[in-house]
Amino acid sequence: MKRWWIGLLIGLGVLINYFDRTNLSVAATPISNLYHLSDAQMGIILSAFGWSYAAFQIPVGALLDKIGVKWLNRLATILWSIATFMTAVVSGMGLIILSRVLLGVAEAPAFPAASKATGYWFPVRERGVATSLFDAAAKFSNVIGTPLVAWAVTTWGWKGGFWLTGVLSLVYAALYWAFYRDPHETRLSQEEAELLREGGAQQAGEAEAGIGKSLAYLLRQRKVWGLTLGFAAYGYSFYLFLTWLPSYLVKEMHMTVLKSGWYTAGPWLVATITDLVIGGWLVDRLIQRGHDVTRVRKTVLVVGMIFGLAVIPAAFTHNPNTAVIFIAIALGGLAFSAPVGWSIPSLIAPKGTVGLVGSIMNFVNNLMSIVAPIVTGFVVQRTGSFESAFVIAGVVLLLGILFYVFMLGKIEPIPDPKV
Repeated sequence: MKRWWIGLLIGLGVLINYFDRTNLSVAATPISNLYHLSDAQMGIILSAFGWSYAAFQIPVGALLDKIGVKWLNRLATILWSIATFMTAVVSGMGLIILSRVLLGVAEAPAFPAASKATGYWFPVRERGVATSLFDAAAKFSNVIGTPLVAWAVTTWGWKGGFWLTGVLSLVYAALYWAFYRDPHETRLSQEEAELLREGGAQQAGEAEAGIGKSLAYLLRQRKVWGLTLGFAAYGYSFYLFLTWLPSYLVKEMHMTVLKSGWYTAGPWLVATITDLVIGGWLVDRLIQRGHDVTRVRKTVLVVGMIFGLAVIPAAFTHNPNTAVIFIAIALGGLAFSAPVGWSIPSLIAPKGTVGLVGSIMNFVNNLMSIVAPIVTGFVVQRTGSFESAFVIAGVVLLLGILFYVFMLGKIEPIPDPKV
């Protein structure tokens, strides 16, 4: 049972992690009004987190495979708490950008570390639910975090949201230092140790070929690129909604900041449920009943992306309830494809390279956290609406479906490189 407590601890970290990421999107309208920022300038600020977050993915993957999950995440939790508090005390566009860049550095290990730790702690047959625990937390953070931060911003001003999330980050840092250990550092029951050993859990250790050779080898693998580009297409829509959805509701649907927070929570609640039930429980259930692993996972990936195309009709309605329904369909589909994507690095990576595979995938995915906010900001400023921005997201999803179908191939381990 210790593995499930570890799974919940990892999920709690991602939940707090995303409070820190979404607080700026909730505070975007008050900040832009205070500093007289255009939509294009706000798009640049919203993307600043992604600059460093994406840039540090490959180094973080190498460090994870070199020094392990525990110590890298211990240091990261302290640093991201400092960066969140920093945002609350600075003023001006430049310093806000600097604090977001620092936050991106600090939170860079979050998902690759979660994926690697899940590979250590869970057998293959439980990997779907285990992965959905931390992936669903990213969605659920918007269900409780967006209204909570909106309340803090409404009550204490835009800096109040950052003070609140900074305190929560410090609390999590203390919990992580106290309770996270890798399996080989933990006294497991004989039953649980045997389950991990015989169930295909990843073993700790570095790749024999070394980091440089392993990275070069992985970058030559078609399977890695099929996963990476398909997941990046998911990331474009995910980051569009993560950074611009509250502003879309305020600007396009003429809501208050507080009301936009509650309307934002609805689609993210749908996403949380589909992530856990379809991307987690259903995937594991079908595989345990003997269905082909590749067919199950690729079907869920592609069907989820198809549901994501509901972002297109959302672009052409001016009714807030209709728009939120379409957005909920889109986010619900994208959400149940995401944990399947995150489970794949630990299923295809050669020994000692789960961190690298996850980081390659997350590096390109998080280039979308830069591109989506900026493109959306410029398109909205140029056209005066979100219609074209949502259509662009739909086209990107179509490309992602093609990468998953034709490049990913069978979901099985890539042969170890020859040393």
